[in-house]
Amino acid sequence: MAEPVSDLTKLKEHRSNMQARMELLIMKIQADFCRALESEELDDAKFSVDRWTRKEGGGGISCILEEGQVFEKAGVNISVVHGNLPTEAIKQMRARGKKLSEGGPLPFFATGVSAVIHPRNPMVPTIHFNYRYFEVTNTDGSVEWWFGGGTDLTPYYLNEGDAVHFHKALKTACDKSSKSYYPRFKKWCDDYFSIPHRGERRGIGGIFFDDLDEPNQEGAFQFVKNCAEAVIPSYVPLVQKHKNDGYGYAERQWQLLRRGRYVEFNLIYDRGTKFGLLTPGARIESILMSLPLTAKWQYMHKPETDSEESKLMNVLRNPKDWLKIEE
Repeated sequence: MAEPVSDLTKLKEHRSNMQARMELLIMKIQADFCRALESEELDDAKFSVDRWTRKEGGGGISCILEEGQVFEKAGVNISVVHGNLPTEAIKQMRARGKKLSEGGPLPFFATGVSAVIHPRNPMVPTIHFNYRYFEVTNTDGSVEWWFGGGTDLTPYYLNEGDAVHFHKALKTACDKSSKSYYPRFKKWCDDYFSIPHRGERRGIGGIFFDDLDEPNQEGAFQFVKNCAEAVIPSYVPLVQKHKNDGYGYAERQWQLLRRGRYVEFNLIYDRGTKFGLLTPGARIESILMSLPLTAKWQYMHKPETDSEESKLMNVLRNPKDWLKIEE
């Protein structure tokens, strides 16, 4: 993998600093996840590594794999950026209850890891995860900090066993910090990854949270670390289980239609996309990394009644408590 965004010697010297600790964590998550995905490829496909800098401050590392036999497109990005928040971004944060000085600009620091994996086989689900840390310095010198993120699954064909496995892995990670986190953040995920104009969710959920500053900075960091480390065991077994499954033209066309819904959510509703586009010096290639290579929109398409496609749609319209199925 590439060298870190920040100077590695300084990172090691400041391991007690949350900015440095979070950067070291996301570097490891990126490297581990990319290696895990590469090990599932059938043709030795590898991630390309693109290191970039931002003139306003900081930079990032984008790892992209395209046209693999298993993964049609996979992106795993980290960013470590700093600079000044524009007034519009400050207004958005204040509207969410952040105690920020009025006006602007205000100095900020943000670091995180973000990944979206679009498999070739329609029987393998798409996964998205994002874990981030944010700091804003007010005009009086006080610092507001918080964590955000989550992991969610977007299958094209519903497999209840896969759904249970995925959600169980996330619950296990959440329970290490608080038994209240999984049900709270599972509902948040179902509500957030919604496509209102379609009346459906993007996928079968997972966990999602933002503005997390409890119980304290160390506790919040450990929670984020546990969730990020749960990505590989929650997802890679599903890839191994289904990457060689058979499928045909009809299944591929359905996959492309569902990818169209994925694009609609990311471009219209996703808060991270909106924030990225509002940030001065934003790197568009990284912001739009989440989009698939191919997608499809078909006029007035409806799956046949009682088909496998309609079973998925029923769940997307009515989120389920997957862990009750196991009970």
